[in-house]
Amino acid sequence: MTSARKILFVTGTRADFGKMEPLAESARDAGFEVSFFVTGMHMMRKYGLTKTEVHRTKGFGVVEFINQRDSDPQDTILAKTIIGFSDFVVETQPDLVVIHGDRVEATACALTCATNYIRCAHVEGGEVSGTIDEVFRHCNTKLSTVHLVSSDIAAQRILRMGEPAQCVHVIGSPELDKHAQDSGVPLTEVKARYDISFDEYGIVVFHPVTSERAHIGAQATALFGALEASGRSMVVILPNNDPGTNDILEVIERLPPARFRPIPSMRFSYFSELMKNASAVIGNSSIGVREAPFLGIPSLDLGTRQTKRSTAESITHCEARDTAAIGAFLRDEWGQRYPSYSGFGLGAAAATFQKLLRDDAFWALPLQKHFANDQD
Repeated sequence: MTSARKILFVTGTRADFGKMEPLAESARDAGFEVSFFVTGMHMMRKYGLTKTEVHRTKGFGVVEFINQRDSDPQDTILAKTIIGFSDFVVETQPDLVVIHGDRVEATACALTCATNYIRCAHVEGGEVSGTIDEVFRHCNTKLSTVHLVSSDIAAQRILRMGEPAQCVHVIGSPELDKHAQDSGVPLTEVKARYDISFDEYGIVVFHPVTSERAHIGAQATALFGALEASGRSMVVILPNNDPGTNDILEVIERLPPARFRPIPSMRFSYFSELMKNASAVIGNSSIGVREAPFLGIPSLDLGTRQTKRSTAESITHCEARDTAAIGAFLRDEWGQRYPSYSGFGLGAAAATFQKLLRDDAFWALPLQKHFANDQD
């Protein structure tokens, strides 16, 4: 019976929860017992203590685990997460664990599932995301038993990695399900809640790139210097906690508050409404190559973090230190609108996921991994 099966979603950041929530809601509505294992940045006050967003949802169990201190390197976070997650899943025995993307927490949980023969589904595998993130993402693919990918291109990459075709399912990017709907929040309420006074604004999200840590401060200085010189107003969503984030935060702290509004984190529905009304998206976050093109908003993708991730016509690429290109984008693309880009789905991931869960074949897939090859 589906109602007896337990599905555990792992979330470590505000971003991956936005992707997991539609899938969790669809599983809950189908009668499964759904819980969240909440860890990572969610548990850190410095990044907005976003665990509250998970607790705000209805019909889910929530378990919290602190897996890091602010100064911990990624290998330490990996080790701590394995220990905590292993204790939890061995005790609770979920029927399915759902992880996302390329964060170190996801790798720790995928490894734990593999060594304990617990079925694990990986969301948005098969994508390129640069530096150590891409290494983690592909590790998660090989450790997981089921692959819930966002595009046909991602599916083909996973097949080339030797994963069986019956284990790879193209569902699209789950967060687009939410963006495709009315946010339910008027823009005036969003601005009031987050103290945003600008009539027109861009959204900036600039994360550290772990392999470029020595230069990330200089990149941030050039980027925000160009944004300041443009005369435009910006809502700045603070970066994630990867190594190098403090160098970016030091630059953000010096920005003039009259035209820059830094925010640690936002509720998803509020951020969705803010984004739908933005004049542009700037930075190196996946929102610039995924959500922004889906909504038809011009985006400036900076540096290497999202290399080869999307070919949408609404995206402009340049280096973070290329102040002339940044200025030209803000002059020429500001306020433009493009046709919706469907390369990452049409906003129906949750329905596709629920259909999979209702299929007995999904639960019959073997847990023993093997390298699939047409010549076998």
